[in-house]
Amino acid sequence: MTTSEFARTAAMADMCRLLAACYYEPAPEFSEERLFDSLIESAGHIDADLAARARDLKSAFESAAPQDLLVDYAHLFLGPVGTLAVPYESAWLAKGGESVVDVMQSLDDLYADGGFEVDPEFRDLPDHLAVELEFLYTLLFRRAAAVRDEGDAALKELDSLTERLIVGHLDRWLPDFQTAVLEGAQCRFYRELADLTALFVNVARSAG
Repeated sequence: MTTSEFARTAAMADMCRLLAACYYEPAPEFSEERLFDSLIESAGHIDADLAARARDLKSAFESAAPQDLLVDYAHLFLGPVGTLAVPYESAWLAKGGESVVDVMQSLDDLYADGGFEVDPEFRDLPDHLAVELEFLYTLLFRRAAAVRDEGDAALKELDSLTERLIVGHLDRWLPDFQTAVLEGAQCRFYRELADLTALFVNVARSAG
């Protein structure tokens, strides 16, 4: 185990958790709880480009009017009519003819194999981008512990689960979601968020 590998993996876990939080309704707590400062700090332990994009994200949030962020959030992710960037994996894969039931079952199986349970207070579907990112956070958090403890068997299992999540799920819909956000967002914040999320997932892909 190297200290740098542990620190980097732990920082990736923290960054993933914070990115997931950005996909909830924007609120003053984002700034009050220093979400973006924490995001920048975590990104700085991982990659210079990630850190720069995290700073851009903070700037975009602070320069937008709160009401504009709320309106953009609703138009992009909620609807009720003409949702611009649906944040659900099954909705995107269904456009290609895949069964929603099969997509959800595959994701449920992956969560079960990873010992992951969706918070019962989360009033949404388990294929929401925030949930998939929170599962990735769980895998990275556990990976940091395995690196620290030199748990080779655990590392192998966690890397396999991470590959299943990224290759089998996120890779199959996140690019289309990112494009939809870039084309539909009125606030720079959500364009920055979509780009930063895609960049982070690419970095996480090579974590193992």
